[in-house]
Amino acid sequence: MSLLPYIEVATGDKPGASVIWLHGLGADGHDFEPIVPELKLAKEHAVRFIFPHAPKIPVTINGGMVMPAWYDILDMNINRKVDNEQLQASADAVIKLVEQELARGIPSEQIFLAGFSQGGAVAYQAALSFDKPLGGLLAMSTYLATAETVHLHPQNRDIQVMVMHGSQDPVVPEQLGQAASAFLQKNNYSHEYKTYPMPHSVCAEQIGDISTWLQQRIK
Repeated sequence: MSLLPYIEVATGDKPGASVIWLHGLGADGHDFEPIVPELKLAKEHAVRFIFPHAPKIPVTINGGMVMPAWYDILDMNINRKVDNEQLQASADAVIKLVEQELARGIPSEQIFLAGFSQGGAVAYQAALSFDKPLGGLLAMSTYLATAETVHLHPQNRDIQVMVMHGSQDPVVPEQLGQAASAFLQKNNYSHEYKTYPMPHSVCAEQIGDISTWLQQRIK
């Protein structure tokens, strides 16, 4: 499997940590690229950000329109009927990026996965099933699409998870974020849940919280 195309942004020379950040449906890797300077990370701990581009595929809920998507969404009911094979293939592609960072000398414990909306569903699948301990998982305005099928690998039973959601989200209702949080709690994962008075987006307060969360874990 060839690597996904991606944008790379480093906050300094010789990064000691990596963040692989997945965009949502219809966007691309440029979507969250501007967030890097807004995080105001400490300069003494350089971080490499990887923003991959999803492949362009037909999306059923959008009338079969071809657009960047990590997987097809077949039905927009509250439980989100999705193409699980495509989601798994995207998670496998993300793992290839993790393995690239390992090969570049980044310890697995200093590799973080982040995802917004569709990207978050892929990040959940990749992180919870990966066979080496990751530094953390950031799940933004998203849902756990593979709750019934994901293999919870013991190497990541102690992964630090931050779940963030907008209380006014009309695209991915907050109850889906709450359901993911309940799944994590039921399976004894250490995680935080934060909500913000926003729609399906990212806000300044949240960016500050992401910065704090990352800086507490980057060594």
